[in-house]
Amino acid sequence: MLRELPLYLMLLPAVVLVAIFSYGSMAGVIIAFQKFIPAKGMFGNQQWIGFQNFVTLFSMPNIGLVIRNTVVIALCKMIAGVVVPVGFALLLNEVRNQLTKRIFQTLVYLPHFLSWVILSGILLNLLSPNEGFVNIVLSKLGIEPIFFLGNPNVFPATMVISDIWKTFGFGSVIYLAALTGIDPALYEAAVIDGANRWQQTRHITLPGISSMVVLMTVLGLANILNGGFDQIYNMYSPVVYSTGDILDTFVFRLGIEQAQYALSTAAGLFKSCVSLIFIVVSYYLADKLTGYRVF
Repeated sequence: MLRELPLYLMLLPAVVLVAIFSYGSMAGVIIAFQKFIPAKGMFGNQQWIGFQNFVTLFSMPNIGLVIRNTVVIALCKMIAGVVVPVGFALLLNEVRNQLTKRIFQTLVYLPHFLSWVILSGILLNLLSPNEGFVNIVLSKLGIEPIFFLGNPNVFPATMVISDIWKTFGFGSVIYLAALTGIDPALYEAAVIDGANRWQQTRHITLPGISSMVVLMTVLGLANILNGGFDQIYNMYSPVVYSTGDILDTFVFRLGIEQAQYALSTAAGLFKSCVSLIFIVVSYYLADKLTGYRVF
């Protein structure tokens, strides 16, 4: 313990932050079961109403739509977040020039370090229906301008594609690392047997990284109700609520904009409970399918 004390001291700030903002804030869950009046304080003499806030929440006409949007957007992000990085990693693995390989890897990795506040400003300019670069190119090709951020039918796809553009570079690094663990002797034997590049990819490369693909997919189940608050909040508007409003933005509007603290806490608690179930299931599947264990 004394020998490793410097390491514990380095860990202390992170532990304090988690204790305050993740565990300390759990005390606020009691608001979900109260007729909360802010003037009385969180631990004041509030009226307890049991599950009435949850009944009210699930009686709201748009709650089903919000849950559907959350699941659809998160599920599409999860699937594309596996397929695109795997495909890019396989393509990049075929590049033999190391300098070119590093340049492309760096370029696609850069957006990962930018916040959605910055990226949303960039995308708002690029996707503008009148002066955006994308619509200017489309008009040159004879295609009518598309209101990417104002058309409810297009908005979810825009969110998924822009999220993949931001994150697939980071994901590809994981799969590139998995590719380095494949024995080169397998490829040499395949070449001797007359296998072409596609056959080598199909019978050696893909099976070689299949455990990592399964692991990342299974762990992604834990985020099935995380549609991406920071991304959507910075780019959505009331006109796309029908397809773009997710649980996180719904809770934000209830609690911060409309001051319905009890209802927003109930919605957040519902999301946390469902997420907990998915986390438990995902780690169970990760252990059974790939042997991955957290504890």
